[in-house]
Amino acid sequence: MMEIRVGILGLGTVGLGVARMLIEQQSLMAKRLGKKLVLVAAADRNLERDFGLDLSGVRLTDDAHDVVTADDVDLVVELIGGYEPARSLVTTAMQHGKHVVTANKALIAKHGEELLPLAAANHVALAFEAAVAGGIPCLKSLREGVAANNIESIYGILNGTCNFILSKMEDEGADYADVLKEAQALGYAEADPTFDVEGIDTAHKLSILASMAYGSHIKFDEVFTEGISKISAADIEAVAELGYRIKLLGIAKPHRGKDGDKVEMRVHPTLVPLSSQIAQVADSYNAVMISGDFVEHTVSIGRGAGERPTASAVMADIMDIARVTPGGLQFMAPAMGYMPDERQDLATLDMSDVQSEYYLRLQVQDESGVIAAVTSILADHRISLEAMQQKERNTEQTVPVIMLTYRTTEGNLQAAISRIVALSAVEDDVLILRKESFAT
Repeated sequence: MMEIRVGILGLGTVGLGVARMLIEQQSLMAKRLGKKLVLVAAADRNLERDFGLDLSGVRLTDDAHDVVTADDVDLVVELIGGYEPARSLVTTAMQHGKHVVTANKALIAKHGEELLPLAAANHVALAFEAAVAGGIPCLKSLREGVAANNIESIYGILNGTCNFILSKMEDEGADYADVLKEAQALGYAEADPTFDVEGIDTAHKLSILASMAYGSHIKFDEVFTEGISKISAADIEAVAELGYRIKLLGIAKPHRGKDGDKVEMRVHPTLVPLSSQIAQVADSYNAVMISGDFVEHTVSIGRGAGERPTASAVMADIMDIARVTPGGLQFMAPAMGYMPDERQDLATLDMSDVQSEYYLRLQVQDESGVIAAVTSILADHRISLEAMQQKERNTEQTVPVIMLTYRTTEGNLQAAISRIVALSAVEDDVLILRKESFAT
């Protein structure tokens, strides 16, 4: 039976999961492939620790360069993460004629447009299903399952840490800072949680999804990004009273206009109806909702991180490549879902042109005429209110006021807010959350 020889870079949580599957599931995969996947080498900085897995048949090294240049490795699995040295190692591997599978969303989001042509030039595959939503096969779904559809929208809960924090805040009525500490203690959040809680991780993933959906170049740097760190327990309670739940969403939509096609890409805390499927996704689970002109709406829910779900996605890529190796890469679906020469440099829709409904939380002095002044400014900018609530006075002698607006542009809303915070009776810490409605 033909063998495909695999080398792993990084024996962390996911790396050990992949190693475990290659060793323990070898017989099952051989039955599905008609080929044998063999783990021959692995690189890790710390080889003295107990891996909890029998790696006696694997060549271990603390030099990743040895793996990416080894003659007995056909396929390299990059699980180091980050930009460097991952980028250099992946580049070297492909230049040495090796296929690459990675779970590194940052690498693909930042350097994908450089690495994809390099893979093609060296007649090797670059696969990255595990880079987005862990065990949910959302890239495969876009690339193959709904490939005959025009994609009308993508909504994704793409970061389990944020979803865990928001779920716990709602369930326990706890504040953000307290739940973040709990998430860190449980291992859901890093010691420095910035990448997760400020939406950067979600933006990496959304840029890949949007590129695959619309045939555009990956433009991570152009994703509008806001995190969840300003959300309070009071906001979650107020939103629930209005029939909504807050989720950190990645949102992508196409826009066709007189000045050409554009792609809308944004990441931010979002009000979603309590009745929607995506509102029911709790704890550290991820969800991806893809809407197409023929398929209508699909929703996939699963673990977005962790050893086993992510390893499963990595192995799916390895098996896809193994099926067509050697010499059959032309039978694989294009890595980004479009033929390389059909991908375009589509412009990103300016955030000021995005249309949404809004949740506004203002802190105002408890004096007459303030609310009238605020609503007058909103009216000047053609912004209508759907609902308004005035809460009890807080310890700073200000009154929290909650407003829900009807649909307007971001530009209109921001112009109005700049005038509102200039009022002497309004504090400048206005919270702005966007609201989305769903067909499912």
